[in-house]
Amino acid sequence: MSEYIRNQILGIADNFKALASMAGDIEQVARICTDTLKSGNKIMFCGNGGSAADSQHLAAELVGRYKLNRPAMNALALTVDTSILTAVGNDYGYETVFSRQLEGVGRPGDLLVGLSTSGNSRNIVLAMELARRMGVRTVALTGRGGGEMKEVAEFCIAVPSDATNNIQEMHIAVGHLVCELVEREIYGG
Repeated sequence: MSEYIRNQILGIADNFKALASMAGDIEQVARICTDTLKSGNKIMFCGNGGSAADSQHLAAELVGRYKLNRPAMNALALTVDTSILTAVGNDYGYETVFSRQLEGVGRPGDLLVGLSTSGNSRNIVLAMELARRMGVRTVALTGRGGGEMKEVAEFCIAVPSDATNNIQEMHIAVGHLVCELVEREIYGG
């Protein structure tokens, strides 16, 4: 069992070494987030399952704090309101749970960040298509290849893995880096 654990950890380390080659892409997403917040707009996150949890996590880092004690930043996760999710899912279909919310709270200049390990989550793809029509910027965090989200998002970081757990590990690392860069750019430190 120890050998298995060791090999898993080394595999994770290899994934992160490959992710380092995407530093420029991560910087670009941090700039998009910073520009969104500096212009008085908000960042909205969405995802399913573990990616929903990551969406909430990243929104919390911006509203609360990541490393710096500073004012709250304008961010929210579209994954948290069970009444909206279940009502929209029941009345309109699960594929609309994010686009329906976006229609209500999104404004031109806002940013929608969609997290999906496959890049093919229909509810996120539909939200990104609507976002583009509304003048809401879009960033996708996906696994290798990017799936359909790569085609509809303004910008996509397709992390170098096909394994769901490894993709999610890299998504949260990318998200943490972005949060830190945004904090530093807006509030110093």
